[in-house]
Amino acid sequence: MQAKELLRGLPAVDEVLQADEIQAAMAKSGRSIIVNCIREAIGEIRKQILAGQPVGHDGLKAQVIARTLFIARQKEKYNLRPVLNATGIILHTNLGRAVLSAKAKEAINRVAGSYNNLELDLATGERGSRYSHVVDLLKVLTGCEDALVVNNNAAAVLLTLGTLAKGKEVIVSRGQLVEIGGSFRVPEVMAASGAQLVEVGTTNKTYLKDYASAITENTAVLLKVHTSNYRVIGFTHETSTAELVALGKERGIPVVEDLGSGFLVNLESYGITGEPNVQELVRQGVDVVTFSGDKLLGGPQAGIIVGRKEYVSLMKKNPLTRALRVDKLTMSALEATLREYLDSDRVLQDNPTLRMLTTPAEQLKKEAEKMKKLLQKELPGVEVAVEQGYSQAGGGSLPTTDIPTYLVTLHSEAISEDKVAEKLRQGEPAVLVRIAQGKIILDVRTILPGEEELLVEACSQAFKSVQEG
Repeated sequence: MQAKELLRGLPAVDEVLQADEIQAAMAKSGRSIIVNCIREAIGEIRKQILAGQPVGHDGLKAQVIARTLFIARQKEKYNLRPVLNATGIILHTNLGRAVLSAKAKEAINRVAGSYNNLELDLATGERGSRYSHVVDLLKVLTGCEDALVVNNNAAAVLLTLGTLAKGKEVIVSRGQLVEIGGSFRVPEVMAASGAQLVEVGTTNKTYLKDYASAITENTAVLLKVHTSNYRVIGFTHETSTAELVALGKERGIPVVEDLGSGFLVNLESYGITGEPNVQELVRQGVDVVTFSGDKLLGGPQAGIIVGRKEYVSLMKKNPLTRALRVDKLTMSALEATLREYLDSDRVLQDNPTLRMLTTPAEQLKKEAEKMKKLLQKELPGVEVAVEQGYSQAGGGSLPTTDIPTYLVTLHSEAISEDKVAEKLRQGEPAVLVRIAQGKIILDVRTILPGEEELLVEACSQAFKSVQEG
């Protein structure tokens, strides 16, 4: 009987619309959106009543209004929005990988809100190529003869093999049949391209003779896949790029190397080794090199193909290229990113990915100490400490490289770190952290300039919210 009375007491939509708070919300968000929010709010409270959950009889209209406004605020939030990355994973795939530089963001803004010359040659007035905006830059930076850009590196491999080896054989070492994120595997990409996979060697050892003995009149490509997201160590042998190039020239077969991540700089002086540069492979004579734009390059998502003109020209004519092409925003961000590499000294600071990879641990220690003091003021009763730790490149890059860093740790016996992490993740702004040994861990390496105060405030709000229950 009580449930029936409560259901009869629910206000009508038109009645709720008359409330001053709802009128203000309509002025901001529009009538149709607020009407839908009211209906959703009434529906939620109706379900609550039918489920026998406690609902005060008096003030049902006030409850509907409050819930309507809450729903409206939630709907105002963009689904894709900024996140503070305190995990220490620089190229966090779930967080969008590479952070774009200031100039790359400016370049996007410059072309996004106006018409532009994406496929227009301004000198002649004739139709141009969208790839021309970056081809010359890639030639200068890598030494290649020609270049092409598609929407990611898997697409670059797909297009390369589909153009050069459709219906023919591609020889690759068993130890290089990698799987990248989302269970996307090299053999599957190869099958989709129409090429026939020929595996040689073993998981841990593949010799030049293995490739040579597998070559037939139907062999179209010798493929080398850089294991950018894992390493095989111990009793191993891998055929070098130089050896494979020599064999390819001897037999008249193009050599393709899927580099995956793709460095354009040498960071050995910063302790980052084992990752070949694109220009080194081009210099060694690799016919086609593919790599990602949003990994170690530090640019937008893209698959970049560089190599000999005769092969890249064939790819540009492939009908699949249109399906895989990039848009004006990607092209503008990529051009700006590549232009920064022309100054090999400044790019380490201008490119956020390279800056985070090379920031000395001692500098991070100072930043961690500053953050510790700020957090101690905001979090009385919480143990705040600075500890040494390691960051990671992430994004399937530099799998064996631990980058020394400093961490700010937060611990309270009375508060669940899992609940705090949940509040941080669901907050505004959202914050992603690590948890270990009962502590919230903040790696300052991936906190961007200007985010420090936001992070401290977010931590303060999260702890208070959990305490208040």
